[in-house]
Amino acid sequence: MNVGVLALQGDFLEHIDMLDRLGVRAKLVKTPKDLDSIGALVFPGGESTTMSKLLESSGLGEALKARLELPIFGTCAGLILLARSISDGRPDQVSFGYLDVEVRRNGFGRQIRSFEADLDVLEISPPPMKAVFIRAPVIEKVGSDVKVMATVSYDFNGKEESVPVVVRQGRYLASAFHPELTGDTRLHEYFLQHIVESR
Repeated sequence: MNVGVLALQGDFLEHIDMLDRLGVRAKLVKTPKDLDSIGALVFPGGESTTMSKLLESSGLGEALKARLELPIFGTCAGLILLARSISDGRPDQVSFGYLDVEVRRNGFGRQIRSFEADLDVLEISPPPMKAVFIRAPVIEKVGSDVKVMATVSYDFNGKEESVPVVVRQGRYLASAFHPELTGDTRLHEYFLQHIVESR
């Protein structure tokens, strides 16, 4: 099966490299026609408002709304694209609403607040996964059908809170961080084995 990677903006090449390392044929998705030959899709990290504009201008936004059956893995900005609602987004920002979560853009702070953390992720064997958070969104609420697979503790203005950073709902998987930047393929493997292949 071909796995597509949304290639309008952001770190899509890193996802292509991850999938290639796992022996999966990956295809750059830039136009609606590119969706015809794929069975799953990755939304990469990047700049969510820029992605929104390019999804509209390319026609991919409307085309994706007609492909509800596609399993999708979203990372960082890709999580924002999957979310039901977005705080601090532009009024015209694209959000497909596939994943029943509410997210806040740049919720962990600007680039200077970027950080790394070691995460225990449900259904993924040890050791802990190193997670890279760069202007990452915060998941503020999850719906009853959303499975929280990992959390991180963070100091939000002097108050330590634990928030979800890996979530799954049916055919949709999302992380608030960038697994493609660490060389750890386990989250991509989980997506392929437990979501894509199981369908």
